[in-house]
Amino acid sequence: MTSQDSDRSGETALIVGGGPGISASCARLFSDNGMRVAVAARTPDKPVLVELADRFDVRNYGCDAADPAAVDGLFETVTAELGSPTLVVHNIDGRMPGIFRKGIAEADPDLVRDVVMNSAYSAFLVAQQATKRMLDGPPDAAGAGHRGTIIFTNASAAMKGYPRSGAFAMACQAKSGLAQSMARELMRQGIHVAQVPIDAAIGWTQADGTRAHRMAGTSVDDNMADPERIAETYLQLHRQHRSTWAFEVVLRPWVENW
Repeated sequence: MTSQDSDRSGETALIVGGGPGISASCARLFSDNGMRVAVAARTPDKPVLVELADRFDVRNYGCDAADPAAVDGLFETVTAELGSPTLVVHNIDGRMPGIFRKGIAEADPDLVRDVVMNSAYSAFLVAQQATKRMLDGPPDAAGAGHRGTIIFTNASAAMKGYPRSGAFAMACQAKSGLAQSMARELMRQGIHVAQVPIDAAIGWTQADGTRAHRMAGTSVDDNMADPERIAETYLQLHRQHRSTWAFEVVLRPWVENW
């Protein structure tokens, strides 16, 4: 561990969007690296989140991230109980059953709105609250002028609108535009903003030890993204020196066609 890393131990990390993949992997890794970790989800009593609380002392909070008042309350509570977050991960892509494989003429407008609200709008709300608190807080003790890191999980639709997937592409590209605008505004003020489009199915570890995705099946020869490795990338982004801050890191398995 470098001196800069040790200065960051005891930080608070907030992960918005809780599940067994990226969020759970980030929570475990951040906790193992000395951070106080909060996970926010609409359903905070999911078994995987309960296990994180029991085994890693992770705090779970209920929050509808598309509700401004709920997001404001989340940050107030986390700050009061754990400290102001200096690492915030927005891990909600907004995908919902029924949104894919729909042509533009048949897409349900209400469902499209929900996808955009749950993805891009919630990203805005979370980022706004994170930014306010990071700008009000002191720079890191290592003297590198780092006030915090905001990371957006995204998908390959952030870069390419696929046929019959207009709502998801719209949401992902809106989130990408938000991240890019924020990076240009905030990096000069000491806040590292990054987005991570993941061009892959994400296979997390099952009870039998295999890695699998509910729709793509079981991982074979590392053909799916491993959320434990994704979490390592997020932690490394947070620890980057400001002379080499990355804005966009695209992750895909070695066998992915692109």
